[in-house]
Amino acid sequence: MTRREELEALLAVGLAAADPEAATQRWLADAASPLEEPLDERLGDRRLTVVAAGKAAGPMARAVAREWGDRIDRGLVVTRDGHDPGPDSFSRCYAGHPLPDERSAAAGDEVLRLAAGVPFEAALIVLLSGGASALLTTPAAGLALAEIRAVSDALMRAGAGIEELNAVRRCLTRVSGGRLALSCQAEVIEVAAISDVPGDVLATLGSGPCAPATTSAADAVEVLVRRLGDGTPPAVLAHLRSGLAEPPDAASDRFARVRHEIIANNEDALAAIEAVAAARGIATWRAAAPLSGEARECAQALVDQARQRGGPGLLLAGGETTVTVRGEGRGGRNQELALAAACALAGDPELSILAAGSDGTDGPTDAAGAFADGGSLERGRMAGVDARGCLAENDAHRFFAAEGGLLRTGPTGTNVMDLVLIGRGALGFTADPDR
Repeated sequence: MTRREELEALLAVGLAAADPEAATQRWLADAASPLEEPLDERLGDRRLTVVAAGKAAGPMARAVAREWGDRIDRGLVVTRDGHDPGPDSFSRCYAGHPLPDERSAAAGDEVLRLAAGVPFEAALIVLLSGGASALLTTPAAGLALAEIRAVSDALMRAGAGIEELNAVRRCLTRVSGGRLALSCQAEVIEVAAISDVPGDVLATLGSGPCAPATTSAADAVEVLVRRLGDGTPPAVLAHLRSGLAEPPDAASDRFARVRHEIIANNEDALAAIEAVAAARGIATWRAAAPLSGEARECAQALVDQARQRGGPGLLLAGGETTVTVRGEGRGGRNQELALAAACALAGDPELSILAAGSDGTDGPTDAAGAFADGGSLERGRMAGVDARGCLAENDAHRFFAAEGGLLRTGPTGTNVMDLVLIGRGALGFTADPDR
């Protein structure tokens, strides 16, 4: 196997460990702590309404439909275009991502309508995965979808992290910040979540449709002033300062009937890669810290860490970086990280890197990320593209499209943040478990 093939095979191991249908099936089999009330006892013989929202909504819903199909009164999948639609027995809504569109507003309305129709003696099952914030964007009263869309786009381009972005979005929609749970009268609400946020923070995951908020409207204003200054739409600031945007009281006893469980996350993917690599005799180590902050700065830090180790091995990192967009190019945070790494690796025969979004998408492009090594800059030069010029223009997609480093997986069905693998030397990895 080439070094790129080795890293791609190891990436596939991590993605398989975060498979949403398998993770949901494990949840249904009740892998919860023995100190908690088991799922089947908590639900009893209640009738079910199931709402699945996010990039992994389809596979998650399929597992629930297979297990509980005869108990489900209503089922809905809300996902991104081109993603798994889920079981035929469920209704489906496709909506905009990463920026919301009119379908997102309609999907949010439909989710709220379904939740409001669940009787007290029944249960609401929410299957949540990354992307739900944008997919369920029903504007709060007095706000226009265009204003939320503009704020979201501006924050992403300004390099805001997901915690900052969702602190703002929680205050702007009728679904997030626990509002979905409070719209429902059911005695039991169960949320199974595949986490795409640092620390698996429930209020940040999907902007917390069933979780009490951990930040206030004043915190949202602080993010906007710091990140956008005078670029914030006046209507958004007015809404946040009106008192109407404050998330529901976290102390409300109505949240006591809600139980969340994280059923897959970034750590699951990283641990699976480590285990398989170790079984093949490959030395592995973790990055000094989870991925966060500017992608190009993370790239340099990871390259430095990989160079400090002797002998062949594999450096693993997981998390989510950001990009402050200053140029007019196209790309995503993983492609930018790989391009910055390519510049740092120029001429180095030992190191190679694969940076990928676990969902199969990276920014507004057709790629999941990119591969780079010590020869990337020269291959780019031969193809007529300049790596450092492309990096300055946030144009990583153009560089790797010409050079050949783009990683295209298509939608993977899961979403557990990003995975970065740096190989040092020839790993000798093979996908054959008998090797």
